[in-house]
Amino acid sequence: MVYLGGLCERIQMTTLLATPGFVDAHIHPDKTTWGSGWLSRTPARTLTDLIGNDLRAQLAYQDSVEERAYALMKHAVLNGTMAMRAHVDVAPQIGLSNIHGVRAAAERLAPFLDVQVVAFPQFGLLSNPGTLDLMEASLSEGADLVGGIDPESLDGDLHGHLDAVYGLANKHGRNLDIHLHDDGAKGLAQLRVIAQRTVDEGMQGRVNIGHGFALCDASQPGIGPTLDALAEAGIWMATCALGADPVPDLDLMERHGVQVALGSDGVRDAWSPFGTGSMMDRAHLLGYRTGASTDAELERCFRLATSAGAELVGAPAVGSFSGAGSRDRLEFRANSIPELVVDRPAPTRVVRGGQTATLSD
Repeated sequence: MVYLGGLCERIQMTTLLATPGFVDAHIHPDKTTWGSGWLSRTPARTLTDLIGNDLRAQLAYQDSVEERAYALMKHAVLNGTMAMRAHVDVAPQIGLSNIHGVRAAAERLAPFLDVQVVAFPQFGLLSNPGTLDLMEASLSEGADLVGGIDPESLDGDLHGHLDAVYGLANKHGRNLDIHLHDDGAKGLAQLRVIAQRTVDEGMQGRVNIGHGFALCDASQPGIGPTLDALAEAGIWMATCALGADPVPDLDLMERHGVQVALGSDGVRDAWSPFGTGSMMDRAHLLGYRTGASTDAELERCFRLATSAGAELVGAPAVGSFSGAGSRDRLEFRANSIPELVVDRPAPTRVVRGGQTATLSD
């Protein structure tokens, strides 16, 4: 018997449900302290302060990027994640070491986890000389996508930043994923420029906006036309429902045709002590933060953590789910998807390629 539009299927009339695997559409595994010692965090009031704390922490970590990333990604697999888009720092201060470390961790998990690596200029692109050259080099050393970050507030040059990242993406035939923390009218204006640039470059459907805090205040003048422009350009949004960060009005996003996926963001790193790497937990948090209460609203949170993310990152293991007989599936002891989202259990079984996923160090 099939339930909820094919999202789950009761197995042999028992209390087990089969579902698609999870997709983490926005995570930073190179920054994590997962499996390492406790990190005491320094107060930070601004994005610049947070970025500074992040760099100092990364330079001080004792465990390698590969080992920390592997510990987190392995935990994610055992909690049902089958694909992820990993934003990985590239900068003269660290070179390409984070790219190499995350790619090495991903290769160790290759039978169970599909990993897209985004070359991410966390510490500035144009404002951090040498980063752009390293970004280009990373595309032949393990990175799959071109990343960007706050073209105005961090780099101080909206059009110059976009020239750089769209130029790099088009030159190498890669997709683009841009962090945009700026909110209010300033953030909306940048989003409209990004939408127009996407159309002008013929990159419709190949651009994602991470966070998009400007889109999370439905009362902002101009939000409707901005959402329409994003939808016309086929631009996705990845939200993370982390801490005090704003979350989008999912009904509003749907009405304007902007597709949304869900991610973890940072997990136990210099930015935040929180996070588990479990997309079941993240679906629960999205439901809580958006006031989900009906079955349909809770099911939507699950969908953003599974099939929507699969469409964004191109994850066939998740997108091809067809029920209890799928070679790639999760199994849970629960009666329905809404119950899963509220109770947030770990899967009783993770199946990849027809085999139960079991991992050792």
